[in-house]
Amino acid sequence: MDGVAPLAARAAEVERPSFPPALPAEAPLAMPVQSLREAPAAERLPGRARLLARRIFVIGGAGLLTLFAAHEMFLVLNVGGLTLLEDVVLALFVVLFAWIGFSFTNALGGAVAMIGRREDPLGIGAEPPTALTQRTAILMPTYNEAPARIFAGLQATYESVEATGAIEAFDFFILSDTTDADTWIAEEAEFLALRARTGGQERIFYRRRPRNIDRKAGNIGEWVTRFGGAYENMLVLDADSVMTGDCVLRIAAAMERHPRVGLIQTLPVIVGGRTLFSRMQQFAGRLYGPLIAQGLAWWHGPDSNYWGHNAIIRTRAFAGCAGLPHLSGRKPFGGHILSHDFVEAALIRRGGWAVHMVPWLEGSYEEGPPSLTDLAVRDRRWCQGNLQHAAVLPSRGLHPVSRLHLLTGIGSYITAPLWLIMLIAGLLTALQARFVPPDYFPSEFSLFPSWPAQDPVRAAWVFVGTMSVLLLPKFIAHALMLPRGALRRGFGGGSRAFLGLIVETLIAGLAAPVTMVAQSAAVATILAGRDGGWQPQRRDDGSVPLWATVRHYMPHTLFGVLLGGAAIAISLPLFFWMLPVVLGLVLAAPLVLWTSRARHALAGLLRTPEEASPPPVLARALSLTREIGGRNGTDEAVERLQADPALLDAHRAMLPDYGERMPGDYAPERLVARAKAHDAPDLAAALALLTPREKSAALGDGEALERLLALAAR
Repeated sequence: MDGVAPLAARAAEVERPSFPPALPAEAPLAMPVQSLREAPAAERLPGRARLLARRIFVIGGAGLLTLFAAHEMFLVLNVGGLTLLEDVVLALFVVLFAWIGFSFTNALGGAVAMIGRREDPLGIGAEPPTALTQRTAILMPTYNEAPARIFAGLQATYESVEATGAIEAFDFFILSDTTDADTWIAEEAEFLALRARTGGQERIFYRRRPRNIDRKAGNIGEWVTRFGGAYENMLVLDADSVMTGDCVLRIAAAMERHPRVGLIQTLPVIVGGRTLFSRMQQFAGRLYGPLIAQGLAWWHGPDSNYWGHNAIIRTRAFAGCAGLPHLSGRKPFGGHILSHDFVEAALIRRGGWAVHMVPWLEGSYEEGPPSLTDLAVRDRRWCQGNLQHAAVLPSRGLHPVSRLHLLTGIGSYITAPLWLIMLIAGLLTALQARFVPPDYFPSEFSLFPSWPAQDPVRAAWVFVGTMSVLLLPKFIAHALMLPRGALRRGFGGGSRAFLGLIVETLIAGLAAPVTMVAQSAAVATILAGRDGGWQPQRRDDGSVPLWATVRHYMPHTLFGVLLGGAAIAISLPLFFWMLPVVLGLVLAAPLVLWTSRARHALAGLLRTPEEASPPPVLARALSLTREIGGRNGTDEAVERLQADPALLDAHRAMLPDYGERMPGDYAPERLVARAKAHDAPDLAAALALLTPREKSAALGDGEALERLLALAAR
């Protein structure tokens, strides 16, 4: 290491440029780690009898539906007594029907809310003021995302807020957890360009964390402890979020009017779909999503949930209540909490703050995964995080509805393996009846012989009833859309929307078994102790390679062939009964390839209002994305810094302590990067020697950076 000592003197000689600060003055705010074993003292929110009645309707109604369905299924199976396998099928049926029954009664609650007079307890529908007394920080966390996309969306949101005349009340922060060196420098370049385009030097800021401690929750938490004291509220976005100024202003004004409100969650509308799969999600979210969300808001009231983005949060409520502890044990169940949003909402509510959802407020947008494979990758991470909630459920002081939020998060993934087990158990039951000789006269005394059988007629009615409970909310949503002329025209008319509903339902039905197997595998690997890691999401390109897709979905195909073969061996009617599942699994790879294509023939049936008449903020974001993406690529970082002195000056100024190593900092990546950079004869050799992590460390270290720049200048 002595050989690199002369570089330290050279780095110290680098003139420190005069650069407008990338960050404002720090305003620390304490964010203590919360205890899950002790409930804090908190003022209770007043209860409302109307909410209790609604909860009885939704939860009690689901319970009554489940009891009725369980009784009917018992009669189906109990023709001559229940076998062990039939007991398993019945138990699993009850659990799974309760899940869809709960969704059904929630949708009925949503229909009541949409038909009746709209409730607005926060006064969000009132004319928003053009001046606010409280300051709000708009936070854009990012992790190895395409800079053109995130900065275009943020600029569109900035300009829309500016157009309201209330821009003075808002500051914008890009909070980078990016680990890829080239993307990091591209972010810095786009940050400078964004300031130049908007003139927002005084209210647009950029901060990159060298270490991604606790991932997104840690990213937000670090901002709170450094800058949160200067802002009454923080509005958290995602890398694909866009919001209108009107929407932002309305929820910020509501926070001013209601000091006991800790969080307001909007309903982000999925937009920007290019592939058939993403357009299906976009269509489903736009047509059915409001019904589901209205139902949730109808019976949640001030005990609602948080979805991690496109929500405004009172900063001191978050700091005082939502400091997440690390769970005991090893990964995947131990460590920091991955699905942090549900837990943060539960802790904020535990602290005596109201958490509201406003699903009818327009102007909140996001994007969805472009392919079924991308959805599975995202689901794997969410699955691990939601299963961690089992350790949070026993926490002291949580509101019962908050516990229900955590349970539904767990259930959204546990139901997949339960469905799979039920299918296998049902198949084994039929196999037993077909090939295992029945014991008509068991050893126990009985007046009548034991006839292993099921009631096929009643079974058909149970199937019809179950499918009705599952699918009826879609048709309710369609019916509620019809009287709203502008919305109906946005979908291309009632008939086109109905055809889109059928197409989406059929394709989603084929994809459901594939998702079932993927989620079941995710649950199994998590229970086996395998950590899923943290990978950036694809936002644009849904294309998937042919042979890699075929190999990836080969187990699904083989499993489908096995199920189909077993069903045919038992009886042809059973095969037809299981055909939707078998077909979805056998066609898994072609289905993924087909739905990942852009410019699909069926896309016209899946039109949404935002596609038919794009809101100005979305049109602006798309235009900026094309402009920025076409002008700037993600070039090699060192060469880009060497070629752009202004960017290099800004990069140096944004490094903590201008890249100087602080006493006690013995990060191995930094030290190894210095040594490798010193030993390399040229830049190409240095870049070949450095790992991605070491390259990022080198760009954050003044000494190593100077060596790389010297190599680039040769």
